[in-house]
Amino acid sequence: MKNPFSLLSGFSAELLRRKVYPVIVAYALIAWVLLQIGEVTFQPLGLPDWLMTALVIIVIIGFPVAAVIAWMFDIAPSGIRRDVSDLRSKDSDVSPSVAVLPFVDMSKEQDQGYFCEGVAEEILNALTQLESLHVVSRTSSFRYAGSKEDIQAIGRKLGASALLEGSVRKSGDNLRVTAQLVKVADGFHLWSKTFDRKLEDVFAIQDEIATSIGESLLDTLVPVTTTTCCDAKAYDFYLRGRQFLNRFRKVDLEFARQMFEHSIERDPEFAAAWAGYADSYSLAVMYTDATPSYRDSARRASERALELQPESAEAHASAGLAHLVREEFEDAELEFSKAIELKPDLFEAFYYFARTRFHQGDMQGAADYFAKAAAVNPDDYQSRLLRVQILRGEGDTDRAKDEAREAIAVVERHLEWHPDDIRALHLGAGSLLLLGQVERAEEWLQRALKIDPHDPIVLYNLACNYANMGKVEQAMDFLEQAAEFGAVSADWMKNDKDLTNLHGVPRYQALLSRVLD
Repeated sequence: MKNPFSLLSGFSAELLRRKVYPVIVAYALIAWVLLQIGEVTFQPLGLPDWLMTALVIIVIIGFPVAAVIAWMFDIAPSGIRRDVSDLRSKDSDVSPSVAVLPFVDMSKEQDQGYFCEGVAEEILNALTQLESLHVVSRTSSFRYAGSKEDIQAIGRKLGASALLEGSVRKSGDNLRVTAQLVKVADGFHLWSKTFDRKLEDVFAIQDEIATSIGESLLDTLVPVTTTTCCDAKAYDFYLRGRQFLNRFRKVDLEFARQMFEHSIERDPEFAAAWAGYADSYSLAVMYTDATPSYRDSARRASERALELQPESAEAHASAGLAHLVREEFEDAELEFSKAIELKPDLFEAFYYFARTRFHQGDMQGAADYFAKAAAVNPDDYQSRLLRVQILRGEGDTDRAKDEAREAIAVVERHLEWHPDDIRALHLGAGSLLLLGQVERAEEWLQRALKIDPHDPIVLYNLACNYANMGKVEQAMDFLEQAAEFGAVSADWMKNDKDLTNLHGVPRYQALLSRVLD
């Protein structure tokens, strides 16, 4: 049997840790003041005697209420959070976990989605600095962007013990950020706060939210830093650049480059902006413009990103992509491997590792890395569709069809939210053809062509699909237009089994010779 004095001592220590004693003392002082005021003023004011009795009763009843609130909640300048140490102690072997949802855009114009997503992503990345906290990956949690599903249901699906949601209202340089940390098991708010600040304070807001989450879930105060940027406008330009970069269109790659350039002008030490700047050049070389100077610009920018932040997985992935477009395949793979070592769930590292293997003619390696890319980002359609293309080209038709059905389901979900994503349309058409849905495939191809009839990426993939349909002349027309309006990789052309039907065509051989030159 435990010593009763030891139990009493332990209980007293817990009361002290939960700051119950200060609340009780403060309550007693306030209650004494109220009773003194009542005793002095009630009778001269002619108030009935029962009011004084009622005041005494209210003070007595309020005492246990204040004690319970002090026991359950921690009221501090950083916000109100629920004390969850007693909940953690029930299962001390399980580390607390958190999922971060994209913040909701509450701006009047509804044009700040890129900024809201960026704020949430910075907080998520910062939380990974806390070793005792398991953070659900971005690709898993961000798939619930705009979901109307119950917050607890989302948390359970993600396997998180807590979930962060929030909103951003941005107007000029004025910023309102609201964030709340919810316990998935019972829906209680563990922490919440609203920030009304200027745009320049966005980094401090992100840091405070991340630090408060760590304090709430780990019961320890560890300051967390969310970004290396020091200029809010530079950060805004960077987030805009990221938004354009992910659209894979010639005009969007040009806009992305401009945004990253503006970001670097305002903050030359911002490593992430340098990495994005490098990627805008690399992707231009890969898809739209093989100007030699672009390869050099990509290399220099990626090197600068690594100089500024040598342990950044994103910077290493950017360097790998710069090596890829220079056909320095061994160096590219070294950089992608380093990026994966630093950040095992970095989609871009796996995806471009796969493309590196494809350029070298290693179809099995490319298929394996596309599968890994899809595993870390289940909502990505590109890696799935390109893997299907490889399986089909290698003659593994049955497996290709099975995976094509899964890939089309992912594409359809994506198109519900992004109906103008031409890459989803023209890549998805290839899997539709494999499944025998020819009319629907042609409909998707024409939709993509109508949105941007001069985009070389669209034209190249139309050539691939029409070649698969046996429409050789149409396929060659689109392939020649692709080369005219942008860049076509000779390595990719030679290894692309979708173009097999064109290999004996003189026009194809002539075009390949021009591309090789």
